[in-house]
Amino acid sequence: MRSRTSTWFETKVRYDKVMEDGETKKVTEPYVVDALSFSEAESRITEEISHYVSGEFDVKAITPAVYGEIFFSDIDTDDKWFKARLAFITIDEKTEKEKRTSSSYLVQAGSVSTAVKHIEEVMGNTMIDYEIAAITETKIMDVFEHAAKSREAADKPEYE
Repeated sequence: MRSRTSTWFETKVRYDKVMEDGETKKVTEPYVVDALSFSEAESRITEEISHYVSGEFDVKAITPAVYGEIFFSDIDTDDKWFKARLAFITIDEKTEKEKRTSSSYLVQAGSVSTAVKHIEEVMGNTMIDYEIAAITETKIMDVFEHAAKSREAADKPEYE
């Protein structure tokens, strides 16, 4: 398990998809990209999707994600994405009452129980008290991280 904190955008892409029966159908699928702005998110999803989709496609929506951190799994069967809401529990020193602060995460897993295991694996390394308030499966197809250019590629001019 690894986690990545960034600015994430949820995008919706509409394109013609060839179904299992060979029929072509217009579909709109959600994807997540790592970007600093709406325009960068559109550019990134256009670049990423062009590798997978033949023909025309439209970016139909871009919204900032409610989560800032994503838990990535290296297990092949973890092919779904779950939104998890965690409640962090602290004690107010003045009133001595419990205070709960919610935070959302995106977790890659194969099932709800696997998502819980992954959350516990990552959060087990922290000292903060928390409880899992909710886990829901999303329709997100994939997450595209911002890949840093290699040193060699960064020094090379884009056009020669």
